[in-house]
Amino acid sequence: MPDELEMIEQVARSKGRFATEAYTFTVEALNITLLKRRKRGVTGHISGQELLAGIKQVALDRFGYLGRTVFEAWGLRSTANFGDIVFDLVEAGVLSKQDSDSKDDFVGGFDFVEAFERSFIASQPSK
Repeated sequence: MPDELEMIEQVARSKGRFATEAYTFTVEALNITLLKRRKRGVTGHISGQELLAGIKQVALDRFGYLGRTVFEAWGLRSTANFGDIVFDLVEAGVLSKQDSDSKDDFVGGFDFVEAFERSFIASQPSK
C-alpha cells in the first residue's frame, strides 16, 4: 500500500492541473495549521477559511515576497485552486471532509498580490 506522499503524488499526476508541489504544500500547511491549533488547545475540524489562513502564513514564512510567483509556477491562480486540491485529495481518500464543506469555502480567501507583494512592500522601513 502506498504511503501518504505517494498517494498525494499520484493524485497530482492523475489530475494534472497543478504541480505536485502544490498538493504536498497544501497538506503540509494543513498539518502545520492543525499542530498550531492543538498547541492552543483547539481540536476538531478545520474550515476552508482556517486552512487558507494557514496556507497564507506558511507561504509567507517560506517564500515571503515570492509567494505569488511560487504559487503561479505551480499553476495556482487563486485561493479557489486550493479548494480544488483539497477536494481532489478528499476524492482520493487522502483527506476527509464534513458534509458542510464545499469548494466554495476557498473562494475569495485572499489575493496573492495583496498577501505577498503589497503587504511585503508596506512592511519595509522607509529610507
